[in-house]
Amino acid sequence: MPDLLWPGDHRAGEHLSDADVVRAMLRVETAWLATLVDAGVAPAAAAVDLAGEVGTIDLAALSIASEAGGNPVIPLLAVLRERLGEKHPETARWVHRGLTSQDVLDTALVLALRESIDATLVLVDEQVASLTGLARRHRADPMVGRTLTQHAVPITFGLKAAHWLTGVLDARDDLVAVRDRLPVQVGGAAGTLAAPSELLAGAGVPGDAIALARNLADRLRLPWSPPWHTSRAPLTRAADALVRSTDAWGRIAADVLLLSRPEVAEVAEPVGDGRGGSSTMPQKANPVLSVLVRRAALAGPALAAQLHVAAATNVDERPDGAWHVEWSALAQLGRHTLTAASQTAELLAGLHVDTGRMARLVQAAGSALLAEQRSIAALGLGRDPDFDPTHYLGSTGALIDAVVDRAQSGAQR
Repeated sequence: MPDLLWPGDHRAGEHLSDADVVRAMLRVETAWLATLVDAGVAPAAAAVDLAGEVGTIDLAALSIASEAGGNPVIPLLAVLRERLGEKHPETARWVHRGLTSQDVLDTALVLALRESIDATLVLVDEQVASLTGLARRHRADPMVGRTLTQHAVPITFGLKAAHWLTGVLDARDDLVAVRDRLPVQVGGAAGTLAAPSELLAGAGVPGDAIALARNLADRLRLPWSPPWHTSRAPLTRAADALVRSTDAWGRIAADVLLLSRPEVAEVAEPVGDGRGGSSTMPQKANPVLSVLVRRAALAGPALAAQLHVAAATNVDERPDGAWHVEWSALAQLGRHTLTAASQTAELLAGLHVDTGRMARLVQAAGSALLAEQRSIAALGLGRDPDFDPTHYLGSTGALIDAVVDRAQSGAQR
C-alpha cells in the first residue's frame, strides 16, 4: 500500500515493500534447497519452488509474529514447514538447514535492493537523455549566472543543464558500481559455515561449505563474499550511492524552485491535471515535483546515517539491534530514491525553459555582468570589452560538449 505521508510513494511500486521482501526470502530459501540437492546433501524431492507451493502469505500476521523472535524469517519458516509438511515432507525437513535468519534476510534485502536500483537506473537513463537534449538545445542561450544568490557573469542555460547532467552521470556510475557489488550472505550462526559444513560431512560429500555458498550466489546471480554479518559495507556503500543520487536530483530541484519563482520565471515545471494546486489559493501553480524531489534529498542523508550508525555499533559475530535497525531505513531509502528518480525524470522531460525571459534578464543586468571582464582589461591583461555578454562565456561550449560526450559514451550500461 502506498505511503499516505510520502506523496508519490506509489511510483516505487512493489519495490522493497513487505511483499517484495517476503518474495525475496522465498527465492533465497528456494535457491538454497536447490544448492543442497545439487551438492548431494539433500534428496532431489527437497527442491521445490517455495513461492509456487506455499500460496499467499498473510503479511500482517507475519509482521505480528516477527516480534517473538525479532525478525520475520522465523515465523516465515513456521508457515513454510506447516504448509509443506504433508505434500512435500522432504522440503519441510530441509528448508533453511545450514542457514541462519540473517543469511536469509540480508540476501533477500540485497535482491530487493538490486531490483530497486535497476528500476532507478532506467529512470536515470531517461534523465540523462532529457538533460543531454537540454544541454544541446540551449548550448548558446544566455542567462544570468548567479553566485551566492547574486548576479555574477553570463552563462548559458545549456551549461546549467550540463552541470545538472554531471551530477546525474556521477550518480549513475555509483549506482551501477554498487548494484554489481551487492553480495550473497551465507555464514551460518556465527559466520563460520559450521552447519553447512556439518551437512556436507553427514552426507559424506567431499569439499567445503564455501562451495555451497558460491553455488547459492550463482543461482541468485550475486557475487560471493565471505560472511558480512557484522561488516556492513555492502549496505552502507549502497546507501551512500542512493543518497548521492538524491543529492544530484535535489540540486536540480533546488535550481528549478529558484528559477521558477514568479520574479525570476526562467523555467517552469510541466503542467499536469490537478498538479500544483492550493487548498485555498486558486491562482497558485506550485512546483510540486521539485518540492517532492527536494524532500527526498533532505530525508536521504539521515536514513543513510542510520545505516552507518548501525554499522559502527555492530558487536560480536552477529549484532544485537544494530542489524535490526537497518531494515526499515534501507527500505525507506530505496523506495524514496526510486520515487524521486521517477519525479525527476518527469520534471526534466517536461521542463519549460523561457529563453526569452533569460535574455531579458541578461539585458536588464547590463554591463554589471561584465565587471570581471572590465577588471581584467583595466590591468591590461585582457581584451577591450565590447559589452556583449555572449562574448564573455569562456569555454562554455567546450565544457558542455565534454559532458554530453561523457553521457553518450556511457549510454550502454
